[in-house]
Amino acid sequence: MKKTRQDDTCIPERRNFLKAGAGFMGSLLLGGIPFRAVAQATELAAPDRCFVFVYFSGGWDQLLAFDPRDPDVFTADRVSETRIMPGYSLLSTDARFQQTPIIPKERAGAGKPTMTFGPAVGALSDHYDLMTVVRGINMSTLTHEVGYRYFLTGKMPIGSAARGSSTATEIVGQMKPAVPIPSIAQNVESYNDRYGGYANALRVSGLGDLVLTLDPPSAARTLDSEIEKQLLDLNGMPVTCEEQALTARGVGTTYENSREQMQSVMANKLSDSFRFQLAANQEVRDFYGLNNQSYPYNSANGRAAMVATALKKGISQCVSINLAGGLDTHFGTQVTQAGNQRGGFDALNLLVNDLRRTPHRSGGNFMDHTTILVFSEFARTPTINATGGRDHHLSNSCLMMGAGIKHNLVVGRSGDIGMSPGTVDLRTGANDPNGSNIFPEHIIATVLASAKLDYSITRVDPLRFILA
Repeated sequence: MKKTRQDDTCIPERRNFLKAGAGFMGSLLLGGIPFRAVAQATELAAPDRCFVFVYFSGGWDQLLAFDPRDPDVFTADRVSETRIMPGYSLLSTDARFQQTPIIPKERAGAGKPTMTFGPAVGALSDHYDLMTVVRGINMSTLTHEVGYRYFLTGKMPIGSAARGSSTATEIVGQMKPAVPIPSIAQNVESYNDRYGGYANALRVSGLGDLVLTLDPPSAARTLDSEIEKQLLDLNGMPVTCEEQALTARGVGTTYENSREQMQSVMANKLSDSFRFQLAANQEVRDFYGLNNQSYPYNSANGRAAMVATALKKGISQCVSINLAGGLDTHFGTQVTQAGNQRGGFDALNLLVNDLRRTPHRSGGNFMDHTTILVFSEFARTPTINATGGRDHHLSNSCLMMGAGIKHNLVVGRSGDIGMSPGTVDLRTGANDPNGSNIFPEHIIATVLASAKLDYSITRVDPLRFILA
């Protein structure tokens, strides 16, 4: 299995990119190839279907997000009975947050909203008409790595080791989009256990990494290693039986498969698309509020701008992104948790606004052609612990938006005592005490089915009542 984990503190080095490059190795090995003679700039076109996977790192408090409770019903004097404490009054020190659940304002032509949101969601709630919220998901784990990898692949890990491919890898592997960089993963793990290198994600820890990786090598930049030199020497040369055996499924084949892809990337100077400091990208800085930030714009807003750029310019089909962190608040406060969530939700709101306003070449706008999944590894306990924070909790929620799914819909539920995972009829979505839990594999199967892709790897049926 191929995998990597990018940490927030990761400092990129070119040699590290070589080691982890997999399907994107060519980006660092073209220094000696005169590709300008054979690669012409092409007109990039966005895929008809795009996907965004948005990770909130650390385990989010769903009372503040997608599974709120009425504080007038779930009061402090009933905590021993309900084991639920919304704690919204604890947000009173921060004017950004109201102390009741958010009821979205009705959008013209969208119908009355069927959902409420916790105070952390903010203006993202305005897009209720694009949403399905799934509540009461049983994560079957309280371990960060296990829950995280479970949601990435739709398969329960073995121990803490991921099984199967990431959902973005499955999508690219099946659809084989004609874009330069089919999948980008920013501070999100990526796995590939059954497809060629073409389906691997380009893994970066920030916008600066992305620009570095996409930059054409300068004439002055020397090769880092003997391996790189040998790969360049191998290009176009007769191959012996021994060499063929050594490279049949190894680095040589990976390099050769990547070469044409990287020629397209570099010929189109795609790195400039992500240099938001350039005058040509002033509109991006204005829209995403980046003018008071400095390059490489590694804020949540900067990361959202990177997603929009990759999709709108036809550079990528799938982007997986870590949009919010600092949510493992065992010892934090409600304001800390809400503030960290709000930073991610505000950036996501800008991204959705951008995609809604941008026409797509196939008609409609980009949100008509984009499916977004927002998730975390699990939720936090509905009661507050002795240190003012919340601990790990099984019952989770997720948000699905955009193409291929029904809108203005809430499915699943958590219990009114301790917010335990609820049970539903998996055929209809109706709450059913004799029904079944919803698990992450149901969500992943639904994402794949929304694009009419093969979901059999999940070994479950999709939630068909969600599909548009």
